Amino acid sequence: MDFPVFLLEAPLDSTAGAAMQIANNPAILIGGIALIIIAIALVLFIKQIIVNSILGIIALGIIHFVFHVELPLLPAVIISAIFGLAGIGAMLLLKFFGLF
Repeated sequence: MDFPVFLLEAPLDSTAGAAMQIANNPAILIGGIALIIIAIALVLFIKQIIVNSILGIIALGIIHFVFHVELPLLPAVIISAIFGLAGIGAMLLLKFFGLF
């Protein structure tokens, strides 16, 4: 009957010791706060990129179907997904000057 009790007590002692080492360590607290701030900044930055890319693809559709401007499809989709509205504007300028 002592064997199962021995298995249950061993991990609890080592886990409690590890938790006590982490509990009063200010470096862990500072690192956790820094990771949270980095995650929030990254989400805000990526959200702006995604919105810009979606607007670029919508603008490409409007230019193609409403104004009937023929741009090469694959490069236009890739450029609008990466650069958004600025990429579509650059492609329109290249098309206007006859370079694309």
